Amino acid sequence: MCNHRLAGNDKYICVDCLMQLQRTHSHLVDENPIEKVFWYHTPIEKAVSWFFYEGEQSRHILYEMKYHNRPNIGKYLGSIMAEDIKSSNYFDGIDIIVPVPLHWKRRIKRGYNQSYYIAKGISEATGIPVNTKIIKRIVNNPTQTHLSHSERQNNVNGIFKLKKPELIEGKHVLLVDDVITTGATTIECAKSMMKAPDVRFSIISLAYAGPHFYINPDNPSAYNQLA
Repeated sequence: MCNHRLAGNDKYICVDCLMQLQRTHSHLVDENPIEKVFWYHTPIEKAVSWFFYEGEQSRHILYEMKYHNRPNIGKYLGSIMAEDIKSSNYFDGIDIIVPVPLHWKRRIKRGYNQSYYIAKGISEATGIPVNTKIIKRIVNNPTQTHLSHSERQNNVNGIFKLKKPELIEGKHVLLVDDVITTGATTIECAKSMMKAPDVRFSIISLAYAGPHFYINPDNPSAYNQLA
């Protein structure tokens, strides 16, 4: 991120750059702004994102992870994220981790699904198993990057198919994505999985690209929504 040589114990990202990723601290607040993205769309237990998707450094590290054949950055950040927030008991009661799937054509072109590697990192830190056989992306829809809120919702309609509902029946599922903006893709994925009986959802992503907010980790009971 800073183009300096890594120190002996650093891996992928130096300590200074890692500390400059602006944390949301959303795991410290019930009914936090990330959760509110999903209200009125799909029932969830809880939702968090680790850092804000803003500034050159956070954008750069995610771009490297997705487009420059650096999937292990996702695994590394997923592990650090899980270690950082698991003291809040965020992962308690979760039975299975499911990364939001890519369409097979996009996965072949990229070589991997970055959300799967994030999920692997979370699994390493928590011991919760990952399963990629439960749901499939059946439509290779265009990227969401330059679409409006309503266009994002229309762009994801019907793009997932639940393959093995018996694997999540009665389970608490953690859906994993790289970035949450409007939440449209994750919402559609959750809706498809809700066809399984008595399934519950929580959601986690590395980054949040929505409106900025401030949570003081020393006083998380109150937070400010910023422009």
